[in-house]
Amino acid sequence: MYRKQVRRRRAVLVILVVLALVLISTTFSESKSGPLHTVQQGVASVFAPLEEGATRALKPARDLVNWVSETFNARGENSELKTDVQKLRSRLARAQSAVGENQQLKKLLNLDRGGALADYKPMTARVIGRPPTVWYSTVTIDAGSGDGVAVNDPVINGDGLIGRVTDLTHWTSNVTLITDPESAVSGRVLPNGPDGVVQPEAGDPGTMLLDFIDKNEPIHEGQIVQTAGWSNGTISSAFPPGIPIGEVRDTTIGQQETYQHIRINPFADMRDLDYVQVATNGPKRPGVGG
Repeated sequence: MYRKQVRRRRAVLVILVVLALVLISTTFSESKSGPLHTVQQGVASVFAPLEEGATRALKPARDLVNWVSETFNARGENSELKTDVQKLRSRLARAQSAVGENQQLKKLLNLDRGGALADYKPMTARVIGRPPTVWYSTVTIDAGSGDGVAVNDPVINGDGLIGRVTDLTHWTSNVTLITDPESAVSGRVLPNGPDGVVQPEAGDPGTMLLDFIDKNEPIHEGQIVQTAGWSNGTISSAFPPGIPIGEVRDTTIGQQETYQHIRINPFADMRDLDYVQVATNGPKRPGVGG
């Protein structure tokens, strides 16, 4: 019984295949006005509205599927773009950091070796520690006694005077900045004086004061102030002469005052120190330890 059903199904399949081939051949061979084309067009006209209706009915579902697919694709692209932006930002930050460091190192290399520090051996160091407050009193550098650094060695950068070494280990040094409240630097107004004492202004570590200048001395805005570097053979100022400190911003004189009140803009920005230079192995200065 089962074999008869299988043979019957196979016979029906063969007949249908042969019939399909005959219809296809006849369709291709007859003209467009032939009976098969007429039947095909009639069937198409009957089912066309149903197809259009089904297309419209399924459009929201297709749109939803497409929206979901596009949303996931957009999220993937957005994630990739964010990753690319982060990589570019990182590269830009490294490039800008390298440019800033290169500029500072160029300034150090361009310092006048025939001037104030001609008799010293320069030691370039990097700032590795900064003060936790806004007073910019001290910094720590990565050069110490093992590099030839000694207490009271002057410290500069490409812009001017920074401070001096006040404490050190074999590998590091603490530098007291000229903006420290206890700092005092003997300064001279160029070109021909007078001399005074440069100290930070109370409440404003970004401004220096030049004190003890007689009120009759002509001091003008823009004049440069550098270290005086005096010595009487027994004692000396803490810094050698000729290191730039800053320039005069303004001067005021009170009616009952003997000295001028002179504000100075320091050349070096104590808030932005990366590389400095320690002037080591210099000549002995009487009264200054080292």
